[in-house]
Amino acid sequence: MMARALRLAERAAFTTRPNPMVGCVIARGDEVVGEGWHQRKGGPHAEVFALQSAGERARGATAYVTLEPCAHTGSTPPCADALVAAGVARVVAAMRDPFPQVDGRGFERLRAAGIDVAWGLLEAEARALNRGFLSRVERGRPWVRVKLAASLDGRTAAADGDSKWISGEASRADVHRWRARAGAILTASGTVLADDPALTVRLDTDDAFVPPLRVVLDAGLATTHRGRVREGDAPTLYLHGPDARVPRDLEIAHAAVPLRDGRLDLHAVMGVLADLQINDVHVEAGASLCGALLNAGLVDECMLYLAPVLLGEAARPLFDGLGLQAMADRYRLRIRDLRVLGDDVRMTLEPRPVWSVVAEPGTAGRPQDAESLEWRAGHDGRRW
Repeated sequence: MMARALRLAERAAFTTRPNPMVGCVIARGDEVVGEGWHQRKGGPHAEVFALQSAGERARGATAYVTLEPCAHTGSTPPCADALVAAGVARVVAAMRDPFPQVDGRGFERLRAAGIDVAWGLLEAEARALNRGFLSRVERGRPWVRVKLAASLDGRTAAADGDSKWISGEASRADVHRWRARAGAILTASGTVLADDPALTVRLDTDDAFVPPLRVVLDAGLATTHRGRVREGDAPTLYLHGPDARVPRDLEIAHAAVPLRDGRLDLHAVMGVLADLQINDVHVEAGASLCGALLNAGLVDECMLYLAPVLLGEAARPLFDGLGLQAMADRYRLRIRDLRVLGDDVRMTLEPRPVWSVVAEPGTAGRPQDAESLEWRAGHDGRRW
């Protein structure tokens, strides 16, 4: 039942942001009597649709929901109250909602009404489904996905800068579906000047979607009067340095962020996007920005489309500025997913944590057993 609820939730991957994707199944034993999902921001939540579908059969039934029912009034009334009014006997949630206005209060309200509550069923899958929402709420920044297309020898463009097209048609269609899931598509001024991308979503289906925000990092606002990134219905935001001269006739949204080492502070960039309730950032940029994001510890996953072509040693690399000299300095990544798209292979990769041994006092730097080992994650200072 929970797996069914998770599949329902994902149907709204293109339309719910900044809200999480949520699905709900109401069952009496093995029989599904109602189901629903949160379809779009501002609309009814999953539990409401499921209760409407179940009608009177919801009384005494079990509600399986992928996220803790809300207990506050936002665009809609509290879902916990709706479940209580419908007379469900039990609520099984995949996970607790860390959103400050919920965060256990939904469970408390259900229990106070005499409803049996359990949570944690398929929690890992539920967290993966809403990793962007959870990143913004728990870490204060969006989930960052870097999209890359490369040849077998790890090159993203020919020596003359031409990159159209390394990957095949199936890969490009897949990219548009990932764009549609994102709250923002991020690029840099260099990519705007070199490739003139539109950064819009073009689907090969009739699926509804909310156009993601196009974000251009342009420290000096050198690209505001050129490029397809300003055209169409999708909104565009320029992020620039504090001393940039803003043209008087600039009609596109813009905001200043501080500099760090002469470049836009990427952590501040992510803070601005979090304030705009962006859950997922989809990066399509050149090697300089991709390398800077990796060095800053801001890359949560890489989506690499690997094409069966060779471009040679003079072609452009995947990442610049990593400063790696020895094998011990290498970045390690974990393959989370691998699939074939036409002639290409799509690899979904996660940066692995940087391991360090923390020795117990008196052990001369060498742990005596497994319990004296700890590991420290990433380049952002978090310790696990």
